[in-house]
Amino acid sequence: MRSQATGSLRIHPTNPRYVSPDGERAILLVGSHTWDNLKDMGRDDPPAPFDWEGYLDFLTRHDHNFMRLWAWDHTVWVSRANGQLGKDFAHHVAPHPWLRTGPGAALDGKPKFDLTKFNADFFDRLRRRVSSAGERGIYVAVMLFEGWCMMHANRGRGAEPGWAWRSHPFHPDNNVNDLDIDAGDEGIDGKVHRLGAEKANTLQAEYVRKVVDTVNEFDNVVYEVINEGGEAEWDWWVADIVREHERGKPKQRLIGITGHGAEGLESMLDSPADWVSPGRRDGYGPDAPAWDGKKISIFDTDHVWGCGGDAAWVWKSLTRGHNPIFMDPYLGSILCEPGDTRWPPIRQAMGHARRWSQRVDLAAFEPRDVLSSTGYCLATPGAAYLVFIPGGGSVTVDLSAASGELSVEWIHPVDGTITPGAAIAGGGLRTLAAPCVGDIALYLGTN
Repeated sequence: MRSQATGSLRIHPTNPRYVSPDGERAILLVGSHTWDNLKDMGRDDPPAPFDWEGYLDFLTRHDHNFMRLWAWDHTVWVSRANGQLGKDFAHHVAPHPWLRTGPGAALDGKPKFDLTKFNADFFDRLRRRVSSAGERGIYVAVMLFEGWCMMHANRGRGAEPGWAWRSHPFHPDNNVNDLDIDAGDEGIDGKVHRLGAEKANTLQAEYVRKVVDTVNEFDNVVYEVINEGGEAEWDWWVADIVREHERGKPKQRLIGITGHGAEGLESMLDSPADWVSPGRRDGYGPDAPAWDGKKISIFDTDHVWGCGGDAAWVWKSLTRGHNPIFMDPYLGSILCEPGDTRWPPIRQAMGHARRWSQRVDLAAFEPRDVLSSTGYCLATPGAAYLVFIPGGGSVTVDLSAASGELSVEWIHPVDGTITPGAAIAGGGLRTLAAPCVGDIALYLGTN
């Protein structure tokens, strides 16, 4: 049984690439997240319940310690908008944060939302899921809004244009609150994640405060403003609302932004956010650059491939100072096909990366590409070096800063097998040959 997550996460005081629960230990965040881990999704209406306890068992079995807990603003997800990854039907989505009281029918034929009345079932579920994840030692990024649908998938894809706006509770025809939201020249592009619509912004702020009130007591919480959407001014405004509302409360949380085309990396780094998630549009892809530590990088396959990645990406990201997480198709019911053999190695690699990080003083490590001929090296120069070797073979490591002998361990990136090697002397360039074929990690340490 893993220990409960205790101590609110903060930026580590000496190595801001990582979080810390106590101001001393640095923690590597890794984990699988999946779209329906908060709201149920499926072909049926209402959709079948998500097996939350089974999902927690799955994360625990793989030794993961982090998830994004997904918001989904819309009443449906027309997955044809996801191209070959999607299904040939729309997922129904429930529950939502607001009650459907009417009077009158929304565009889906059900009672309209009253956006001034919160749905207790939704917030009770949010509270229970955060609490039970914390009992398993799992940290949760509570996603406040979902922006991919409106930003990327509402038009120009395999689904009917405007599907995301028509299924949004803030669409004027879907609520009783008389909202005035710019819907673009064609009336199908609701601009909900921007400042300027006073009534909508007031309701959004009230919702954010309600989420904060619901989960503030738990140690395992961080926030994510919005997934892949939102104008920068609005994103920063949401982050400020969280901070202002937490002021005077027992716990203050880290806040993150995941832009992916809506807000670029430079803007995210200038923002009030504590952590960001760089992606392919920011120049961070399958072979991402080393992270400079200006903010925490929670590096997500979602912003590189959507669905994709491999075990090598996990170890490359680790050795370059990122916290690698996986957008996991999980059971294959939402996107992708069930049983895809590409995903298990990624899940396993994250768990083994985390196990390595728990054996060392992670706060003392930083990316030092130049110390390894492969360009992948996380090091405490003179004391310890983690090197990733894509494809295996030989690697040359610059051990000029090390004065004594270093122990040698070869770590299989997927099955975690550790093969000891003969100790090696520091003091210069040293070349080592891997004991097996294929990707492998090398750990050199003075103890």
